[in-house]
Amino acid sequence: MKITSVKTAATIGHGMHLWVKVTTDAGIVGIGECVHGGHQAIAIIRNLETKLIGRDPFAIDALIEELRREHVFDGGSAGALITALTGIEIALWDVKGKALGVPVYELLGGKFRDRIWVYCDCQVDPGMDFDEIERVVHAVLAKGFTAIKIDLDIGAYSAGRISGNASAITDRRFEQTFVKDKFNYTAMQREHERMVQLVDMVTRAAGKDVAVAADLHTRLDVPSAIRLVRDLAPYHLLWLEEPLPPENIDALREVKAHSTVPICVGENLYLRFAFRELFEKRAADIVMPDLLKCGGLSDGRKIANLAELYYVPFAPHNVSSPIGTMATAHVCASIPNFLILEWHWNERPYWTTIIKQKQDIIKNGYIELTDRPGIGVDLDEEVARQHQYPGTTWFD
Repeated sequence: MKITSVKTAATIGHGMHLWVKVTTDAGIVGIGECVHGGHQAIAIIRNLETKLIGRDPFAIDALIEELRREHVFDGGSAGALITALTGIEIALWDVKGKALGVPVYELLGGKFRDRIWVYCDCQVDPGMDFDEIERVVHAVLAKGFTAIKIDLDIGAYSAGRISGNASAITDRRFEQTFVKDKFNYTAMQREHERMVQLVDMVTRAAGKDVAVAADLHTRLDVPSAIRLVRDLAPYHLLWLEEPLPPENIDALREVKAHSTVPICVGENLYLRFAFRELFEKRAADIVMPDLLKCGGLSDGRKIANLAELYYVPFAPHNVSSPIGTMATAHVCASIPNFLILEWHWNERPYWTTIIKQKQDIIKNGYIELTDRPGIGVDLDEEVARQHQYPGTTWFD
């Protein structure tokens, strides 16, 4: 079997979702997905196609590593090149699984579990009062989820109201006069109190049987992060995510040293090499690589294996469609140290319609693994094209 073409299409989702279609001379077609690569990843894949035509689609690791090393001076350790290779890699796994008639998890060594625990990224705004938050949280829990995540940094760096606690309500004069320096990572008193109060309200609304994680999207400096982790200690969060920018592992280790809240990082790291220092310096309690941009399923599993050496749980970041989500789930099934997988499509209407199977892969907060060959779900191109990303072509 030989590769005959590698084409791309893109849809609007959590930013751009880039689809990669690999066709073969045996008539088997694989679909991959990658995120956060932008138009650069499209151009890269177009350039790489000629190097893939005529190659063996089963030689997945060798093909991807060959292309990465050939382009080492073009960004061979991070960024759009790695994301482009990720989309190709996932499509190749789909081809191989379909050709052999087995699901991808069997190709990865088999599964440790039959279902994958999923948390819902919950659309809670810092301006909401407790009743509003309770309605949002309970609507998510009604879908069967037993774990949620909230964003603490939305609105935390501009003026806005806090409700639910009379001592924390924002003075309107402050709203009119305070303008946050967007380059300053220091959380002032009102911002800090807003974040703590939001965690307090969400955990009360969710109850003790629901796991709650909180995301900061790398928005704090070291003193602000240390102050926050100390004040969040009583709330038994599942984790606090990316309190600092990802470049300085020593700074992250300092925050972790002051925290009893588990620190979760990794969505902005690429390939297994970027995680080595993180583990060696014990700078994270949980790792969350995004398998749809960091290198693909093989590298994702290698990162999980490294994490296992340090008894660190693996909880992938995931903003992808059912195809990318299921592809990630195959890795989550194939490793012992899996914790939980993200779901970030709660507010989008075309979660199930974008796949041919037309059934939600998530049921009562879990993904059930099937024995369908390859990834196990297929793109409905007619529906997907209704959400085509502006300025892109469609598998041309």
